[in-house]
Amino acid sequence: MPVPDIRLYNSKMVGLKACFKFPLGTRTTGFYSLPMFRPCIDLHEGKVKQIVGGTLGQEPGRLQTNYVSDHPAAWFAQLYRRDGLKGGHVVMLGPGNESAAQSALQAYPSGLQIGGGITTDNAGNWLNAGASHVIVTSFVFRDGRLDADRLEQLVQAVGRERLVLDLSCRRRGEDYLVVTDRWQKFTDLALSRKTLEQLGRNCAEFLVHAVDVEGLCRGVDRELVSRLGKWSPIPTTYAGGANSLADLEAVYELGEGRIDLTIGSALDIFGGSGVRYEDVVAFNRKLAKA
Repeated sequence: MPVPDIRLYNSKMVGLKACFKFPLGTRTTGFYSLPMFRPCIDLHEGKVKQIVGGTLGQEPGRLQTNYVSDHPAAWFAQLYRRDGLKGGHVVMLGPGNESAAQSALQAYPSGLQIGGGITTDNAGNWLNAGASHVIVTSFVFRDGRLDADRLEQLVQAVGRERLVLDLSCRRRGEDYLVVTDRWQKFTDLALSRKTLEQLGRNCAEFLVHAVDVEGLCRGVDRELVSRLGKWSPIPTTYAGGANSLADLEAVYELGEGRIDLTIGSALDIFGGSGVRYEDVVAFNRKLAKA
């Protein structure tokens, strides 16, 4: 696949005026002036893949893979660096991804966050390897409960400003419960205003995958986005289900202009047909000029 050229939206794509029905720069907490698209590099068995999130950790025959790239992780990192896309995440889905992850960080120093198997023992090494932040989930949970001591250890090891908490979740009844261990184990931690306010004192950002819709390209979880917009006190990136540029409008409106969006399987560079990469880059660039 050649590196895409960046062009303006065509008439079939959602334009900037259509995307924003609220005044630009109206985030009440002021941690960003505008929402934006954030890129991703999901690694599985050393390759860049797009996977249906709910099937991770199951028997190999039940894993549903939407896309396996012929390009190495560093190719995507170089692409994001060229186009000025910041705050993206590299997620190592299981073992065997360390080399690919390191190559991506080397290709875009301080431009990408890293997650997957991060602990107090290796967090510093990943930051030294070029990650802007480390993303942590499973390490700060034990037996399905948040381990405050481990969270404090991480904060002491890397600093609050370099830590992203992954609060990826699945819906159970009326609550969204955080899931760990490749999204297969439920914890007792439900997302709420109080939860996010407390955890927000210990990290720089939240990353939230809506696991029930991750990789399905059926649209974002609108209720989850709405709750995150109302509750989160710090920068938050939502991922899961996005299938068009119209989802950027939905995330902006539902998230009250305070939630960023990652698009995976629907993006053309990941084999999708719903969203062109060049258009999400143009989206961010137009926002920067607005």
